[in-house]
Amino acid sequence: MFSGGFTLTNSFQLNETTITKIQQTIESGDLTSLELTTMYLKQIAAYNSKGPNINAVIEVNPDALHIAEALDAERSKSGSRGPLHGIPILIKDNIDSGDKMHTSAGSLALDNHYAREDAFVTKQLRKAGAVILGKTNLTEWANFMTEGMPNGYSSRGGQVLNPYGPGSCDVGGSSSGSGAGVAANFAVGAIGTETDGSILSPSSSNSLVGIKPTVGLVSRTGIIPIAHSQDTAGPMTRSVADAAIILGAITGLDQTDVATRTNTDRITDYTPFLNKAGLANAKIGVPASYLNELDDPELALFNHAIKDLEKLGATIVDSIDLPSDLPDSSVLYHEFKNGINAYLGRFPANSTVRTLRDVINFNQTNANEALEYGQTTLIKSETKDGTLADDEYIMDRLTDLSFSREKLQEVIREHKLDAILFPNYYGSSIAAKAGYPSITVPAGYTSSGKPVGVTFTGLAFSEAKLIELAYAYEQGTHHRKPPEL
Repeated sequence: MFSGGFTLTNSFQLNETTITKIQQTIESGDLTSLELTTMYLKQIAAYNSKGPNINAVIEVNPDALHIAEALDAERSKSGSRGPLHGIPILIKDNIDSGDKMHTSAGSLALDNHYAREDAFVTKQLRKAGAVILGKTNLTEWANFMTEGMPNGYSSRGGQVLNPYGPGSCDVGGSSSGSGAGVAANFAVGAIGTETDGSILSPSSSNSLVGIKPTVGLVSRTGIIPIAHSQDTAGPMTRSVADAAIILGAITGLDQTDVATRTNTDRITDYTPFLNKAGLANAKIGVPASYLNELDDPELALFNHAIKDLEKLGATIVDSIDLPSDLPDSSVLYHEFKNGINAYLGRFPANSTVRTLRDVINFNQTNANEALEYGQTTLIKSETKDGTLADDEYIMDRLTDLSFSREKLQEVIREHKLDAILFPNYYGSSIAAKAGYPSITVPAGYTSSGKPVGVTFTGLAFSEAKLIELAYAYEQGTHHRKPPEL
């Protein structure tokens, strides 16, 4: 037992393992959750702030080993709760955890903030038996602080590095620590959050599978907000199967998040959709306008992915008409002020930071430490009234919805598509404004070692179909390989 000391004697191989493999090994008696958690902590100790200095984990849960030991005891007495029983998971540092860890969004202004209770997502993970291993670093305020801030930088946590090329490969944002941490085998999976690209971007950049769910599939209660119209949380893992398992665990009806009432399917297990033949007779559209941002090596990999999809049974509809230039919108600025003031306003009355204005003032007072790259976005949001009654906000919100949803629905229904395929995460904005789901999957590496991904996007609550397509592609190609740390 942990309390009396233990010796790690098993020969279990941590690198690139999966949830299913872990559970099989534990059930065989060759591994415990306590031993597994210890192995991940050793991996963090070796590579997070030493060696390549990935800097993905901003805080380790001081109770992680005790939680793992307790879950081992529970398994021995009454059996497993399910596939996440005893599995270490990292969560992004803008997700509340009512424990001994901070929730700061990477900001020094919230350096002393402890959430009063778990976010809904955190509760779901604990209910499923997961070990909350720690918090991951991120682009500060989920990349809604300023213009020109590098992906993965926060004043509280410093700079996250991409394990595939520390200092050379962009780590992606804003769930940078979740992406780099899982890629570097700091945990079997992590939870990221996305408003526009913040799960898909770091997943693509770190050769991971990332699922950005439909807004409403996963509750946002207890997550530091940017925009209620687009915010969501989702899994980031090294395999589609692991992402499907975690997604099923974190979904659920939350009476405090009205968006979850829009989900009438109530799927809590996505593993039945892990179908290796899922691309047979599938119809997938490719918008040519989204290929212009690719350099030649990335374009070659994307074209190879299209050929692989065809070999696996899919029909590709080339050059579908989907605009890549979206109308300018003020929505995020309005919704951020409204949402962040509501979140901070629940802090104790004696807290020094209870409004967006307080955050801006704190940063200005502590500029040397807090304003490495400025705070132009925070300041612009503060100029909005925060009531969401402004005509600018209302009209921009309605335009965002009509443009994004109508365009996606029109294209998918006109061509009878199962999904739209984008390179990397480049279709994130139009899907984000619509509130529609996407899943990104590794598609290979350039000659310089830079990871490239492909993203499948569908209509509302089409996660089951997207998982089926992504799993068939993953199993037919097996592109992912671990970084050399």
